[in-house]
Amino acid sequence: VQLQASGGGLVQAGGSLTLSCAVSGRTFSSYFMGWFRQAPGKEREFVATLSRNSGNIYYADFVKGRFTISVDNAKNMVYLQMNKLEPEDTAVYYCAVAVSFRAYRHDQPRRYDIWGQGTQVTVSS
Repeated sequence: VQLQASGGGLVQAGGSLTLSCAVSGRTFSSYFMGWFRQAPGKEREFVATLSRNSGNIYYADFVKGRFTISVDNAKNMVYLQMNKLEPEDTAVYYCAVAVSFRAYRHDQPRRYDIWGQGTQVTVSS
């Protein structure tokens, strides 16, 4: 499985962006499909994920209803719609897939086996 993230860019505070993640290879035999982000000098942090088994969706508290994760099975795509962006959202955003079982929570990077290359999101004030 390979992941290719895209859609990042420069946006003003209050604006919107939609990130896309193309999934190729042995696709969608996964436990979770999610997004993380990493700002300079900070650890990678959880943003959102979708459980393939239950269909449950989980968001980080800081999302506060601003972001929406979705999956298009027909196109093998995972999306992150981001609205009301804030300068604090500036980071490299990574899509990730958990294709094997690991004893970590869904919001921990170690739960995920495969990562995309990241796409930069910059929010200006």
